[in-house]
Amino acid sequence: MVDIQRYLTEHGVKPSVQRLAIMEYLHSHRTHPTVEDIYSALSPSMPTLSKTTVYNTVYLLAASGAISRLDIESGTSRFDAETVPHSHFYCRCCGRVTDLPAADTGLGACLPAGCRVESLQVNFTGVCSDCCGKGLDKTDKKPNV
Repeated sequence: MVDIQRYLTEHGVKPSVQRLAIMEYLHSHRTHPTVEDIYSALSPSMPTLSKTTVYNTVYLLAASGAISRLDIESGTSRFDAETVPHSHFYCRCCGRVTDLPAADTGLGACLPAGCRVESLQVNFTGVCSDCCGKGLDKTDKKPNV
């Protein structure tokens, strides 16, 4: 189990009750939640928690490197406590995001001399096996953007 308070401090983030709760949620729920998901899960037990606090906290955590921000679907950011490089699969039917091993894209060879890559996201979009099994792959419940 990760010592959340120490983890935040190591990333230069001052621990607060809200930050600890949000980080704990992200570590224990590997569903790549949105701000709305996090707020809906935590607000019943934290009545003073606001969506603004959740929003500000996840963006602070992402900027510090404590979590990763995923822009895998149009207009929505998701957040991942796993910061080791890896890829994601997004099901356009059910909206589930699944972790995949890091993809070796070979794109580094295309960079101009002297450039240094600081981050890379490889995301796949399609229809998961559960939705395919239900026949949802034949309908466009969510547009492939």
